Amino acid sequence: MENGLNVIMQTLSNPTTAEFPRGPVRMALQRAVKTGTVAMAGALLFASLAGCTRTPSPDVWATVNGHPITESEVNKYYQNQMASRQQQPTSDEAAMLRLEILHQRIGEEVIRQQAEKLHLVATDAEVDAKIAQLKAPFTEQQFNEQLKAKGLTLEDIRRDYWMNLTIEKVMNKEIESKINITDADVANFYNLHQAEFNLIEPQYHLAQIVVTPNPNVRVENRQNSKARNDEEARKKINALHNQLETGADFAQLAINYSEAPDTTSSGGDMGFVAASQLKSDPEVYAAISKLQPGQITPVLPIMQGPSKQPVGYMICKLIAIEPAGQHPLSDPRVQQMIRQQLHDSRSRLLQSAYNEALRDRARVVNYYAEDILKNAH
Repeated sequence: MENGLNVIMQTLSNPTTAEFPRGPVRMALQRAVKTGTVAMAGALLFASLAGCTRTPSPDVWATVNGHPITESEVNKYYQNQMASRQQQPTSDEAAMLRLEILHQRIGEEVIRQQAEKLHLVATDAEVDAKIAQLKAPFTEQQFNEQLKAKGLTLEDIRRDYWMNLTIEKVMNKEIESKINITDADVANFYNLHQAEFNLIEPQYHLAQIVVTPNPNVRVENRQNSKARNDEEARKKINALHNQLETGADFAQLAINYSEAPDTTSSGGDMGFVAASQLKSDPEVYAAISKLQPGQITPVLPIMQGPSKQPVGYMICKLIAIEPAGQHPLSDPRVQQMIRQQLHDSRSRLLQSAYNEALRDRARVVNYYAEDILKNAH
C-alpha cells in the first residue's frame, strides 16, 4: 500500500517518480498490500457485485465505513505522479492509475480507522520531528519553493507523515510485537540453505546512498527528493554526507533521499558484495577497503562508459566484512542474519494478512470503479 504524499521530496526536488502514490505511507504498508492488475480487477469486481447506488456527491469516489475519499484527493496524487513523466497516458492508462491510487487510499483509510479504535494515532510532536528531518537539506525558501512548484502545502505533508507514523504504530502493536523467531527456526533455515554460507571469497556487506542529476530517472525514495542537474546533485549529496558525519542515521537518510531504486526502500542495504565485484571499480574499492565496519566513504562519483562526466554520486557504508570459507551456525553473525531474514519474511506475511482481514470487515464502496464499468460501452 504505497500511496501517500510520499512525494515530499520527489515533491521536493522535481519530485515518488515523482510518484505521489509512493510516499511515507507506502513505506509502512508496501509490504502489506500489493496493488496491481489482480488487485484492480478485484476492486472492479467488488464494485460490480456491491450494487450500490451512486453517491449524491460526484466528488466522492469511494467510502470506507461511510468516510469519503474524494476525487480531489486522488487527483492530487495523480498530478504529482504525472509531473515526472515525459509521455502523457492514454485515457485507459490514466483511469487505471487513478483506480490504483484510489485503491491505495482506501487501504490507508481502513488502517487509519483501526488506529483510532486502538488509540494509536501519531502525535503532533512526532510529526513535527519528521518534518524537521525533511527540511534539513533545504533553506526555508528552497523548501517553500519546492512545495509551491508541486502544488503542495505543508498540511499535505503533515497529513502524510501523520498517516505513516500512525500505520507504523498499528503494525508494531498488532504484528511486530507478536513475531517470535526461535532457535529451532534459525537452525532449520541454516540446514536448508547451508551452501549459501560457504563463501569462496571475502564479502563486503554494504549500504549506499545514491544521488543523480537526471530528473527523468525514476525515484522511489520516501521524500520524492530529486535533483534536477549536476549542481543540485552535488549539493544534495554533500548535504547528506555532512548529516552522516554529525550522526544522522544512514538507513533513514537512504530511505528518505537516495535515488537507487533497488536499495532505497531497504535503507540503502546492498547486501553482500564480493571483493572481485568491488575491484572492477578501483576508486570505489580503494575507498571501501580503507573502512572499518560502521564507517562511510567520502562522496564518490559514479562513472559509466567513456564519458568523463559523472552520472551520479554515492556514499557507501561498510556494515561488515565476511571472510571466505564456510560460516557455521555457531557464528553469531550468521544467526543474526537468519533471524532478520525470517523476521522480515514473517512480518510481510502477517502484515498482508492483517490488512486483508481489515479490508474484508470494512464497508467499502468504490464509486469510481462503478462508474468505469457503467461507462464501458
